[in-house]
Amino acid sequence: MSKPGYVYIMASRRNGTLYLGVTSDLVKRAWQHRNGLGSEFSAEYRCHFLVWYEAYDDLQEARLRKLRMKKWKRDWKLRLIETANPGWRDLFEDVAQ
Repeated sequence: MSKPGYVYIMASRRNGTLYLGVTSDLVKRAWQHRNGLGSEFSAEYRCHFLVWYEAYDDLQEARLRKLRMKKWKRDWKLRLIETANPGWRDLFEDVAQ
């Protein structure tokens, strides 16, 4: 049986620094980022706000999506966030419930 996965974007602020990641536990990973434990990059650039995510039934699918998105231009990622979350709300509370 496969493990579910998530592709997510953390941001420092609206139109700020973005961090693209993949995880099998979105709540735990977003909490780590919010508390400076997610990665050196996200800690240094204060990418503490979960602004976008996609859920997958299979972690491998999520990893493949992340690899494709890593090649995207920044504008494409910004457009993705703006479409799903125009107010750049921190979605952590939504997923943590």
